Amino acid sequence: MLDQITYRNCPACDGSEVSPVTAYSPDPWQITDCNACAFTFLRNPPEYEALVEDYAWEKTHVIKRETSGKGSTSFSPIARKIRNSLGMYRNKTRSFRRWFNDGHVLDIGCGDGGRISPPMTPYGIELSKELHHRSDDVMRQRGGFCIHGAGAEAIWDFDPEMFDGVVMFSYLEHETQVMKVLRGAHRALKPGGGVFIRVPNYASLNRRVIGAKWCGFRYPDHVNYFTLQSLRDVAVRAGFSCQLINTISLPLDDNISVLLRKTQSPN
Repeated sequence: MLDQITYRNCPACDGSEVSPVTAYSPDPWQITDCNACAFTFLRNPPEYEALVEDYAWEKTHVIKRETSGKGSTSFSPIARKIRNSLGMYRNKTRSFRRWFNDGHVLDIGCGDGGRISPPMTPYGIELSKELHHRSDDVMRQRGGFCIHGAGAEAIWDFDPEMFDGVVMFSYLEHETQVMKVLRGAHRALKPGGGVFIRVPNYASLNRRVIGAKWCGFRYPDHVNYFTLQSLRDVAVRAGFSCQLINTISLPLDDNISVLLRKTQSPN
Protein backbone atom coordinates (compact mmCIF):
# COMPACT_ATOMS: atom_id res chain seq x y z
CA MET A 1 0.00 0.00 0.00
CA LEU A 2 3.02 2.33 0.09
CA ASP A 3 2.33 3.37 -3.50
CA GLN A 4 -0.83 5.09 -2.19
CA ILE A 5 1.03 7.33 0.26
CA THR A 6 0.93 11.06 -0.45
CA TYR A 7 2.39 14.08 1.34
CA ARG A 8 0.05 16.49 3.10
CA ASN A 9 0.16 20.00 4.45
CA CYS A 10 -0.28 20.70 8.15
CA PRO A 11 -3.75 19.46 9.17
CA ALA A 12 -4.09 22.33 11.66
CA CYS A 13 -3.17 25.43 9.61
CA ASP A 14 -2.54 24.03 6.09
CA GLY A 15 1.08 25.19 6.20
CA SER A 16 3.44 23.51 3.74
CA GLU A 17 6.80 24.28 5.37
CA VAL A 18 7.85 21.60 7.87
CA SER A 19 10.86 20.40 9.87
CA PRO A 20 11.50 16.66 10.20
CA VAL A 21 11.45 14.98 13.61
CA THR A 22 13.94 12.27 12.70
CA ALA A 23 14.08 10.60 16.13
CA TYR A 24 10.43 9.58 15.74
CA SER A 25 10.40 8.83 12.01
CA PRO A 26 11.04 5.14 11.29
CA ASP A 27 11.38 4.51 7.56
CA PRO A 28 9.25 5.21 5.52
CA TRP A 29 7.12 7.31 7.91
CA GLN A 30 7.94 11.01 8.27
CA ILE A 31 6.96 12.78 11.51
CA THR A 32 7.28 16.55 11.08
CA ASP A 33 6.73 19.85 12.92
CA CYS A 34 4.82 22.57 11.09
CA ASN A 35 7.05 25.64 10.81
CA ALA A 36 4.03 27.96 10.96
CA CYS A 37 2.08 26.63 13.97
CA ALA A 38 4.40 23.95 15.49
CA PHE A 39 1.83 21.16 15.13
CA THR A 40 3.42 17.69 14.98
CA PHE A 41 2.03 15.27 12.41
CA LEU A 42 2.75 12.35 10.08
CA ARG A 43 3.41 13.94 6.72
CA ASN A 44 2.87 10.85 4.56
CA PRO A 45 -0.13 8.94 5.96
CA PRO A 46 -1.77 6.05 4.10
CA GLU A 47 -4.96 6.62 2.15
CA TYR A 48 -8.26 5.78 3.84
CA GLU A 49 -8.52 2.56 1.84
CA ALA A 50 -5.35 1.24 3.46
CA LEU A 51 -6.62 2.17 6.93
CA VAL A 52 -9.75 0.10 6.33
CA GLU A 53 -7.82 -3.11 5.80
CA ASP A 54 -4.01 -3.07 6.05
CA TYR A 55 -3.81 -0.63 8.98
CA ALA A 56 -7.16 -1.22 10.68
CA TRP A 57 -7.03 -0.43 14.42
CA GLU A 58 -7.73 -3.99 15.55
CA LYS A 59 -4.62 -5.11 13.62
CA THR A 60 -2.16 -2.33 14.48
CA HIS A 61 -3.14 -2.41 18.16
CA VAL A 62 -1.97 -6.01 18.41
CA ILE A 63 1.25 -5.28 16.49
CA LYS A 64 2.07 -2.29 18.72
CA ARG A 65 1.51 -4.34 21.87
CA GLU A 66 3.74 -7.17 20.62
CA THR A 67 6.62 -5.01 19.34
CA SER A 68 6.84 -2.30 22.00
CA GLY A 69 7.63 -4.57 24.91
CA LYS A 70 8.12 -3.28 28.42
CA GLY A 71 9.89 -0.15 27.23
CA SER A 72 6.66 1.54 26.21
CA THR A 73 5.11 1.24 29.67
CA SER A 74 8.08 1.54 32.05
CA PHE A 75 6.86 4.85 33.43
CA SER A 76 3.11 4.33 32.84
CA PRO A 77 2.28 2.28 35.98
CA ILE A 78 3.29 5.24 38.16
CA ALA A 79 1.21 7.64 36.07
CA ARG A 80 -1.71 5.19 36.02
CA LYS A 81 -1.67 4.85 39.82
CA ILE A 82 -1.74 8.63 40.24
CA ARG A 83 -4.51 9.07 37.67
CA ASN A 84 -6.67 6.40 39.29
CA SER A 85 -6.21 7.94 42.73
CA LEU A 86 -7.50 11.22 41.25
CA GLY A 87 -10.52 9.54 39.67
CA MET A 88 -9.28 9.94 36.09
CA TYR A 89 -10.90 6.79 34.67
CA ARG A 90 -11.36 5.74 31.05
CA ASN A 91 -15.09 5.12 31.51
CA LYS A 92 -16.74 8.53 31.04
CA THR A 93 -20.40 7.40 31.01
CA ARG A 94 -21.45 9.53 33.98
CA SER A 95 -19.69 12.57 32.56
CA PHE A 96 -21.24 12.02 29.11
CA ARG A 97 -24.70 11.85 30.66
CA ARG A 98 -24.11 15.12 32.48
CA TRP A 99 -22.47 16.94 29.57
CA PHE A 100 -24.86 15.67 26.89
CA ASN A 101 -28.17 15.68 28.82
CA ASP A 102 -28.90 11.98 28.18
CA GLY A 103 -29.54 12.89 24.54
CA HIS A 104 -28.39 11.77 21.09
CA VAL A 105 -24.64 11.18 21.09
CA LEU A 106 -22.41 10.53 18.08
CA ASP A 107 -19.29 8.43 18.70
CA ILE A 108 -16.73 8.89 15.89
CA GLY A 109 -14.35 5.96 15.68
CA CYS A 110 -16.81 4.05 17.85
CA GLY A 111 -15.09 0.65 17.76
CA ASP A 112 -17.49 -2.07 18.89
CA GLY A 113 -20.21 0.45 19.75
CA GLY A 114 -20.40 0.03 23.50
CA ARG A 115 -19.14 3.40 24.69
CA ILE A 116 -22.47 5.28 24.71
CA SER A 117 -24.89 3.70 27.19
CA PRO A 118 -28.65 4.15 27.78
CA PRO A 119 -30.49 6.37 28.44
CA MET A 120 -28.30 8.15 25.87
CA THR A 121 -29.10 7.20 22.26
CA PRO A 122 -25.92 6.09 20.45
CA TYR A 123 -24.91 6.88 16.89
CA GLY A 124 -21.54 6.09 15.37
CA ILE A 125 -19.04 6.32 12.55
CA GLU A 126 -16.49 3.54 12.14
CA LEU A 127 -13.89 3.03 9.40
CA SER A 128 -13.07 -0.62 10.15
CA LYS A 129 -15.50 -2.95 8.37
CA GLU A 130 -15.35 -5.56 11.10
CA LEU A 131 -15.94 -3.11 13.94
CA HIS A 132 -18.68 -1.29 12.01
CA HIS A 133 -20.79 -4.45 11.79
CA ARG A 134 -20.50 -4.97 15.53
CA SER A 135 -21.28 -1.39 16.48
CA ASP A 136 -24.22 -1.03 14.10
CA ASP A 137 -25.90 -4.08 15.65
CA VAL A 138 -25.40 -2.70 19.17
CA MET A 139 -26.57 0.82 18.31
CA ARG A 140 -29.70 -0.26 16.43
CA GLN A 141 -30.79 -2.19 19.51
CA ARG A 142 -30.52 1.10 21.46
CA GLY A 143 -32.35 3.33 18.97
CA GLY A 144 -29.46 4.61 16.86
CA PHE A 145 -27.19 3.33 14.11
CA CYS A 146 -23.60 3.40 12.84
CA ILE A 147 -22.32 4.65 9.47
CA HIS A 148 -19.38 2.89 7.83
CA GLY A 149 -16.80 5.37 6.57
CA ALA A 150 -14.19 8.00 7.36
CA GLY A 151 -15.18 10.38 10.13
CA ALA A 152 -14.42 13.62 8.29
CA GLU A 153 -16.61 12.53 5.38
CA ALA A 154 -19.43 10.62 7.11
CA ILE A 155 -20.19 13.27 9.74
CA TRP A 156 -21.66 15.46 7.00
CA ASP A 157 -24.30 12.79 6.28
CA PHE A 158 -26.08 13.59 9.55
CA ASP A 159 -28.60 16.42 9.85
CA PRO A 160 -27.48 19.79 11.26
CA GLU A 161 -28.03 20.21 15.00
CA MET A 162 -28.88 16.53 15.40
CA PHE A 163 -26.70 15.71 18.42
CA ASP A 164 -26.43 16.74 22.02
CA GLY A 165 -22.88 15.41 22.11
CA VAL A 166 -20.06 14.13 19.94
CA VAL A 167 -17.38 11.79 21.25
CA MET A 168 -13.90 11.48 19.72
CA PHE A 169 -12.31 8.99 22.09
CA SER A 170 -8.86 7.96 20.81
CA TYR A 171 -9.96 9.03 17.33
CA LEU A 172 -8.61 12.45 16.35
CA GLU A 173 -5.01 11.22 16.33
CA HIS A 174 -6.08 8.95 13.41
CA GLU A 175 -7.90 11.59 11.33
CA THR A 176 -5.99 13.18 8.44
CA GLN A 177 -8.65 15.89 7.98
CA VAL A 178 -8.70 17.39 11.47
CA MET A 179 -10.41 20.67 10.64
CA LYS A 180 -13.03 19.07 8.40
CA VAL A 181 -14.22 16.66 11.10
CA LEU A 182 -14.26 19.39 13.78
CA ARG A 183 -16.25 21.72 11.55
CA GLY A 184 -18.59 18.83 10.78
CA ALA A 185 -19.06 18.27 14.51
CA HIS A 186 -19.81 21.99 14.96
CA ARG A 187 -22.54 21.73 12.32
CA ALA A 188 -23.98 18.48 13.75
CA LEU A 189 -24.29 19.78 17.33
CA LYS A 190 -27.39 21.32 18.85
CA PRO A 191 -26.97 24.72 20.54
CA GLY A 192 -25.27 24.03 23.85
CA GLY A 193 -23.90 20.70 22.65
CA GLY A 194 -20.37 19.55 23.37
CA VAL A 195 -17.53 17.45 21.98
CA PHE A 196 -15.44 15.19 24.19
CA ILE A 197 -11.96 14.53 22.81
CA ARG A 198 -9.29 12.21 24.14
CA VAL A 199 -5.96 12.05 22.30
CA PRO A 200 -2.40 10.99 23.17
CA ASN A 201 -0.48 13.71 25.00
CA TYR A 202 2.64 14.42 22.94
CA ALA A 203 3.87 16.76 25.69
CA SER A 204 3.64 14.10 28.41
CA LEU A 205 6.55 13.36 30.70
CA ASN A 206 6.22 9.72 29.72
CA ARG A 207 6.98 10.53 26.07
CA ARG A 208 9.97 12.64 27.08
CA VAL A 209 11.38 9.83 29.27
CA ILE A 210 10.66 6.85 27.01
CA GLY A 211 11.19 8.53 23.64
CA ALA A 212 10.58 6.47 20.51
CA LYS A 213 9.03 3.58 22.47
CA TRP A 214 6.29 5.80 23.91
CA CYS A 215 2.87 4.15 23.75
CA GLY A 216 1.44 7.10 21.80
CA PHE A 217 3.49 6.32 18.69
CA ARG A 218 1.65 4.00 16.31
CA TYR A 219 2.81 3.92 12.70
CA PRO A 220 1.15 4.75 10.44
CA ASP A 221 -2.36 4.99 11.89
CA HIS A 222 -1.53 7.76 14.40
CA VAL A 223 -1.17 10.71 12.06
CA ASN A 224 -1.47 13.65 14.52
CA TYR A 225 0.45 14.28 17.75
CA PHE A 226 -1.32 16.84 19.94
CA THR A 227 -0.20 18.97 22.83
CA LEU A 228 -2.82 20.82 24.85
CA GLN A 229 -1.88 24.03 23.06
CA SER A 230 -2.19 22.58 19.56
CA LEU A 231 -5.50 20.92 20.46
CA ARG A 232 -6.84 24.24 21.75
CA ASP A 233 -5.65 25.98 18.59
CA VAL A 234 -7.57 23.67 16.24
CA ALA A 235 -10.64 23.80 18.50
CA VAL A 236 -10.73 27.61 18.34
CA ARG A 237 -10.32 27.56 14.54
CA ALA A 238 -13.32 25.23 14.35
CA GLY A 239 -15.50 27.55 16.46
CA PHE A 240 -15.20 25.94 19.89
CA SER A 241 -14.04 26.81 23.36
CA CYS A 242 -11.82 24.18 24.96
CA GLN A 243 -11.97 23.04 28.59
CA LEU A 244 -9.27 20.70 29.91
CA ILE A 245 -10.75 17.78 31.86
CA ASN A 246 -7.66 16.05 33.28
CA THR A 247 -6.22 19.24 34.75
CA ILE A 248 -4.29 17.77 37.67
CA SER A 249 -2.89 14.64 36.05
CA LEU A 250 -2.02 16.11 32.64
CA PRO A 251 1.81 16.27 32.99
CA LEU A 252 1.90 12.56 33.95
CA ASP A 253 -0.93 11.51 31.67
CA ASP A 254 -0.30 9.84 28.32
CA ASN A 255 -3.57 11.40 27.14
CA ILE A 256 -5.29 14.77 26.95
CA SER A 257 -9.03 14.94 27.66
CA VAL A 258 -10.99 18.07 26.76
CA LEU A 259 -14.60 19.20 26.39
CA LEU A 260 -15.39 21.57 23.53
CA ARG A 261 -18.41 23.89 23.39
CA LYS A 262 -19.73 25.85 20.40
CA THR A 263 -18.84 29.53 20.67
CA GLN A 264 -18.91 30.90 17.10
CA SER A 265 -18.88 29.95 13.44
CA PRO A 266 -15.78 28.03 12.30
CA ASN A 267 -12.97 30.09 10.78
